Amino acid sequence: MRGVITLRDVLANLGVVLREFGPLCVARCVVASLCRRRTTFLEIAVRPPRSR
Repeated sequence: MRGVITLRDVLANLGVVLREFGPLCVARCVVASLCRRRTTFLEIAVRPPRSR
């Protein structure tokens, strides 16, 4: 298991991610993949909200 999220992973599971975590999570996953940031899905999905 690699653990690092890839664009291929995001696209292969797009329906599940969208349904369970919402469009914002999908957008963060795509951006992380395109920027080639080495991160896991859980780091993106359970990211705490930013303080203002």
